[in-house]
Amino acid sequence: MTGNTLNRLFDLTGHVALVTGAGSGIGQRMAFALSQAGAKVLLAGRHVETLSQTAALIAGSGGDSAVVVADLTRREMLPDVIANASSHFGAPDILVNAAGVNLREPAEDISIESWDKTINLNLSVPFFLGKACLPGMLEKGRGKIINIGSLQSYRAFANSMPYGASKGGVAQLTRAMAEAWSSQGVTTNAIAPGFFQTPLTERVFTDDALAQHHAKMTAIGRNGELEDFDGLTVFLASRASDYITGQMISLDGGYTAK
Repeated sequence: MTGNTLNRLFDLTGHVALVTGAGSGIGQRMAFALSQAGAKVLLAGRHVETLSQTAALIAGSGGDSAVVVADLTRREMLPDVIANASSHFGAPDILVNAAGVNLREPAEDISIESWDKTINLNLSVPFFLGKACLPGMLEKGRGKIINIGSLQSYRAFANSMPYGASKGGVAQLTRAMAEAWSSQGVTTNAIAPGFFQTPLTERVFTDDALAQHHAKMTAIGRNGELEDFDGLTVFLASRASDYITGQMISLDGGYTAK
Protein backbone atom coordinates (compact mmCIF):
# COMPACT_ATOMS: atom_id res chain seq x y z
CA MET A 1 0.00 0.00 0.00
CA THR A 2 1.46 3.35 -1.04
CA GLY A 3 1.43 6.45 1.10
CA ASN A 4 -1.08 8.11 -1.21
CA THR A 5 -3.44 5.14 -0.92
CA LEU A 6 -3.18 5.22 2.86
CA ASN A 7 -3.82 8.96 2.95
CA ARG A 8 -6.96 8.52 0.86
CA LEU A 9 -8.32 6.07 3.41
CA PHE A 10 -8.45 8.86 5.99
CA ASP A 11 -9.16 11.84 3.71
CA LEU A 12 -12.61 13.34 4.28
CA THR A 13 -12.44 15.89 1.47
CA GLY A 14 -15.83 16.09 -0.24
CA HIS A 15 -17.73 14.74 2.76
CA VAL A 16 -20.22 16.58 4.95
CA ALA A 17 -20.38 15.96 8.70
CA LEU A 18 -23.17 16.95 11.08
CA VAL A 19 -21.99 17.17 14.69
CA THR A 20 -24.41 17.72 17.57
CA GLY A 21 -23.24 19.29 20.80
CA ALA A 22 -20.57 21.03 18.73
CA GLY A 23 -20.41 24.13 20.89
CA SER A 24 -18.09 22.70 23.54
CA GLY A 25 -16.24 19.70 24.89
CA ILE A 26 -16.21 16.43 22.99
CA GLY A 27 -18.53 17.61 20.21
CA GLN A 28 -16.40 20.66 19.54
CA ARG A 29 -13.21 18.63 19.39
CA MET A 30 -14.71 16.01 17.09
CA ALA A 31 -16.04 18.72 14.77
CA PHE A 32 -12.59 20.30 14.65
CA ALA A 33 -10.90 16.96 13.90
CA LEU A 34 -13.31 16.22 11.05
CA SER A 35 -12.70 19.65 9.55
CA GLN A 36 -8.95 19.12 9.69
CA ALA A 37 -9.39 15.86 7.75
CA GLY A 38 -11.18 17.80 5.00
CA ALA A 39 -14.88 17.48 5.81
CA LYS A 40 -17.27 20.40 5.70
CA VAL A 41 -18.88 20.45 9.14
CA LEU A 42 -22.40 21.39 10.21
CA LEU A 43 -22.34 22.51 13.83
CA ALA A 44 -25.67 21.71 15.48
CA GLY A 45 -26.99 22.80 18.85
CA ARG A 46 -29.14 25.34 20.67
CA HIS A 47 -26.65 28.08 21.46
CA VAL A 48 -25.47 30.22 18.57
CA GLU A 49 -22.76 31.84 20.68
CA THR A 50 -20.85 28.65 21.46
CA LEU A 51 -21.42 27.19 18.00
CA SER A 52 -20.01 30.37 16.50
CA GLN A 53 -16.91 29.98 18.66
CA THR A 54 -16.41 26.48 17.21
CA ALA A 55 -16.93 27.87 13.69
CA ALA A 56 -14.26 30.51 14.36
CA LEU A 57 -11.88 27.83 15.65
CA ILE A 58 -12.39 25.77 12.50
CA ALA A 59 -12.05 28.79 10.19
CA GLY A 60 -8.85 29.81 11.95
CA SER A 61 -7.34 26.46 10.97
CA GLY A 62 -8.47 26.63 7.37
CA GLY A 63 -11.61 24.51 7.72
CA ASP A 64 -15.16 25.09 6.52
CA SER A 65 -18.25 24.92 8.73
CA ALA A 66 -21.77 26.28 9.17
CA VAL A 67 -23.85 26.85 12.28
CA VAL A 68 -27.19 25.03 12.57
CA VAL A 69 -29.20 26.33 15.52
CA ALA A 70 -31.82 23.77 16.53
CA ASP A 71 -33.55 22.27 19.54
CA LEU A 72 -32.72 18.63 18.89
CA THR A 73 -35.00 17.43 21.67
CA ARG A 74 -37.99 18.22 19.44
CA ARG A 75 -37.76 14.91 17.64
CA GLU A 76 -40.66 15.63 15.28
CA MET A 77 -38.64 18.54 13.85
CA LEU A 78 -35.45 16.60 13.10
CA PRO A 79 -36.26 15.92 9.42
CA ASP A 80 -36.70 19.68 8.97
CA VAL A 81 -33.42 20.29 10.79
CA ILE A 82 -31.63 17.99 8.34
CA ALA A 83 -33.33 19.62 5.34
CA ASN A 84 -32.27 23.07 6.52
CA ALA A 85 -28.75 21.92 7.40
CA SER A 86 -28.35 20.36 3.95
CA SER A 87 -28.79 23.76 2.32
CA HIS A 88 -25.21 24.67 3.30
CA PHE A 89 -23.04 21.90 1.83
CA GLY A 90 -25.49 19.19 0.82
CA ALA A 91 -26.78 16.27 2.86
CA PRO A 92 -24.51 15.01 5.64
CA ASP A 93 -22.94 11.60 5.10
CA ILE A 94 -21.24 11.67 8.52
CA LEU A 95 -23.27 12.09 11.72
CA VAL A 96 -21.74 12.53 15.16
CA ASN A 97 -24.25 12.32 18.03
CA ALA A 98 -22.23 14.13 20.69
CA ALA A 99 -24.96 16.16 22.42
CA GLY A 100 -25.73 14.85 25.89
CA VAL A 101 -26.76 15.64 29.43
CA ASN A 102 -25.96 14.20 32.87
CA LEU A 103 -27.96 15.79 35.68
CA ARG A 104 -26.10 13.85 38.43
CA GLU A 105 -28.96 13.31 40.86
CA PRO A 106 -29.28 10.74 43.64
CA ALA A 107 -31.70 7.98 42.67
CA GLU A 108 -34.32 9.12 45.18
CA ASP A 109 -34.33 12.65 43.71
CA ILE A 110 -34.84 11.65 40.07
CA SER A 111 -38.05 13.08 38.67
CA ILE A 112 -40.03 11.90 35.67
CA GLU A 113 -38.99 15.11 33.93
CA SER A 114 -35.25 14.66 34.53
CA TRP A 115 -35.42 10.98 33.53
CA ASP A 116 -37.23 11.79 30.29
CA LYS A 117 -34.90 14.70 29.47
CA THR A 118 -31.84 12.48 29.84
CA ILE A 119 -33.19 9.48 27.93
CA ASN A 120 -34.54 11.70 25.15
CA LEU A 121 -31.34 13.63 24.41
CA ASN A 122 -28.84 10.84 25.06
CA LEU A 123 -30.66 7.89 23.52
CA SER A 124 -33.75 8.84 21.51
CA VAL A 125 -32.31 11.79 19.60
CA PRO A 126 -29.33 9.82 18.19
CA PHE A 127 -31.72 7.30 16.66
CA PHE A 128 -34.22 9.77 15.23
CA LEU A 129 -31.47 12.04 13.93
CA GLY A 130 -29.79 9.06 12.29
CA LYS A 131 -33.14 8.10 10.77
CA ALA A 132 -33.57 11.64 9.44
CA CYS A 133 -30.07 11.55 7.89
CA LEU A 134 -30.57 8.12 6.33
CA PRO A 135 -32.23 9.18 3.03
CA GLY A 136 -29.39 11.56 2.20
CA MET A 137 -26.79 8.96 3.11
CA LEU A 138 -28.47 6.32 0.96
CA GLU A 139 -28.62 8.74 -1.95
CA LYS A 140 -24.88 9.30 -1.61
CA GLY A 141 -24.28 5.56 -1.28
CA ARG A 142 -22.46 5.80 2.04
CA GLY A 143 -22.87 6.99 5.59
CA LYS A 144 -20.99 6.98 8.87
CA ILE A 145 -22.80 7.40 12.18
CA ILE A 146 -20.78 7.85 15.36
CA ASN A 147 -22.59 7.67 18.70
CA ILE A 148 -21.11 8.55 22.09
CA GLY A 149 -21.24 5.99 24.87
CA SER A 150 -19.56 6.18 28.26
CA LEU A 151 -17.84 4.18 30.95
CA GLN A 152 -21.44 3.93 32.19
CA SER A 153 -22.32 1.89 29.13
CA TYR A 154 -20.54 -0.90 31.05
CA ARG A 155 -20.69 -0.05 34.75
CA ALA A 156 -22.56 2.07 37.30
CA PHE A 157 -21.47 5.30 38.94
CA ALA A 158 -23.25 7.07 41.79
CA ASN A 159 -25.87 9.74 41.10
CA SER A 160 -26.13 8.93 37.40
CA MET A 161 -28.90 6.37 36.99
CA PRO A 162 -30.72 7.97 34.00
CA TYR A 163 -27.40 8.78 32.33
CA GLY A 164 -26.15 5.23 32.84
CA ALA A 165 -29.39 3.80 31.50
CA SER A 166 -29.16 6.02 28.43
CA LYS A 167 -25.52 5.15 27.74
CA GLY A 168 -26.15 1.45 28.21
CA GLY A 169 -28.90 1.94 25.67
CA VAL A 170 -26.48 3.65 23.28
CA ALA A 171 -24.39 0.46 23.18
CA GLN A 172 -27.39 -1.58 22.04
CA LEU A 173 -28.74 1.20 19.81
CA THR A 174 -25.40 1.25 18.00
CA ARG A 175 -25.63 -2.48 17.33
CA ALA A 176 -29.26 -2.19 16.22
CA MET A 177 -28.60 0.72 13.86
CA ALA A 178 -25.68 -1.23 12.41
CA GLU A 179 -27.84 -4.29 11.88
CA ALA A 180 -30.54 -2.25 10.17
CA TRP A 181 -28.50 -0.08 7.83
CA SER A 182 -24.97 -1.46 7.28
CA SER A 183 -25.98 -3.59 4.30
CA GLN A 184 -27.05 -0.37 2.60
CA GLY A 185 -23.66 1.26 3.14
CA VAL A 186 -24.43 3.16 6.35
CA THR A 187 -22.31 1.95 9.26
CA THR A 188 -22.79 2.86 12.91
CA ASN A 189 -20.17 2.74 15.66
CA ALA A 190 -19.72 4.38 19.04
CA ILE A 191 -16.94 5.85 21.14
CA ALA A 192 -17.04 5.23 24.90
CA PRO A 193 -14.88 7.92 26.52
CA GLY A 194 -13.29 7.76 29.91
CA PHE A 195 -12.90 10.94 31.94
CA PHE A 196 -12.24 14.06 29.88
CA GLN A 197 -12.46 17.61 31.21
CA THR A 198 -15.59 19.06 29.62
CA PRO A 199 -18.61 21.07 30.83
CA LEU A 200 -20.37 17.73 31.43
CA THR A 201 -17.65 16.54 33.85
CA GLU A 202 -17.01 19.87 35.59
CA ARG A 203 -18.03 18.46 38.97
CA VAL A 204 -15.37 15.76 38.67
CA PHE A 205 -12.52 18.01 37.66
CA THR A 206 -13.22 20.70 40.27
CA ASP A 207 -12.41 18.00 42.86
CA ASP A 208 -8.67 17.36 42.50
CA ALA A 209 -8.76 14.20 44.59
CA LEU A 210 -11.58 12.75 42.51
CA ALA A 211 -9.88 13.65 39.24
CA GLN A 212 -6.67 12.00 40.42
CA HIS A 213 -8.60 8.92 41.51
CA HIS A 214 -9.97 8.47 38.01
CA ALA A 215 -6.54 9.05 36.49
CA LYS A 216 -5.14 6.26 38.65
CA MET A 217 -7.97 3.96 37.56
CA THR A 218 -6.63 4.02 33.99
CA ALA A 219 -3.86 1.78 32.72
CA ILE A 220 -2.06 4.76 31.18
CA GLY A 221 -2.15 6.82 34.37
CA ARG A 222 -3.88 10.01 33.24
CA ASN A 223 -7.31 11.32 32.36
CA GLY A 224 -8.14 11.97 28.74
CA GLU A 225 -7.24 15.08 26.78
CA LEU A 226 -9.63 16.19 24.07
CA GLU A 227 -6.94 15.77 21.41
CA ASP A 228 -7.15 12.03 22.11
CA PHE A 229 -10.42 12.04 20.14
CA ASP A 230 -8.84 13.17 16.88
CA GLY A 231 -7.53 9.90 15.47
CA LEU A 232 -10.49 7.72 16.41
CA THR A 233 -12.99 10.31 15.16
CA VAL A 234 -11.39 10.55 11.74
CA PHE A 235 -10.93 6.76 11.57
CA LEU A 236 -14.60 6.02 12.25
CA ALA A 237 -15.73 8.71 9.78
CA SER A 238 -13.44 7.59 6.97
CA ARG A 239 -13.07 4.73 4.47
CA ALA A 240 -10.48 3.23 6.81
CA SER A 241 -13.29 1.83 9.01
CA ASP A 242 -15.60 0.61 6.23
CA TYR A 243 -15.65 -2.99 7.53
CA ILE A 244 -16.28 -1.99 11.16
CA THR A 245 -19.86 -1.56 12.31
CA GLY A 246 -21.93 -2.08 15.43
CA GLN A 247 -18.92 -1.61 17.70
CA MET A 248 -18.31 0.53 20.76
CA ILE A 249 -14.64 1.46 21.12
CA SER A 250 -13.44 2.54 24.54
CA LEU A 251 -11.34 5.70 24.53
CA ASP A 252 -10.50 5.54 28.21
CA GLY A 253 -6.78 5.00 28.71
CA GLY A 254 -7.46 1.43 29.77
CA TYR A 255 -9.99 2.29 32.51
CA THR A 256 -12.20 -0.65 31.48
CA ALA A 257 -9.17 -2.94 31.08
CA LYS A 258 -8.32 -2.93 34.79
